[in-house]
Amino acid sequence: MSKPLFILNDAPYGAERSYNGLRLAGSVARRDGEHVRVFLMGDAASCAKAGQKVPQGYYNVEVMLRGVARRCGEIGVCGTCMDARGIADSELAEGTRRSTLDELTEWTLWADRVLVF
Repeated sequence: MSKPLFILNDAPYGAERSYNGLRLAGSVARRDGEHVRVFLMGDAASCAKAGQKVPQGYYNVEVMLRGVARRCGEIGVCGTCMDARGIADSELAEGTRRSTLDELTEWTLWADRVLVF
């Protein structure tokens, strides 16, 4: 079993760095025996906002996050970054939760590889 940690920093839409990080996290999570963790910080905290509405045919990062969570992935959202962007805990998407830099530190030490997007 591998233990990858994906750290996302960019906004959910515009640049596609967070989209590509979530594509890879989802692909890894679909494999048997993988334990995926995703940490959203900076503008990526907005990836976890519930109720995203995108044009038909366009990717939806909220749906992508739910896919990772359904496969037992853990998704933490930087609480300081949430506060700076006015995102309340009650606005977080299913499968995501407020987290801390201390937890990111623990996850980094736990991981056998860290991928930063």
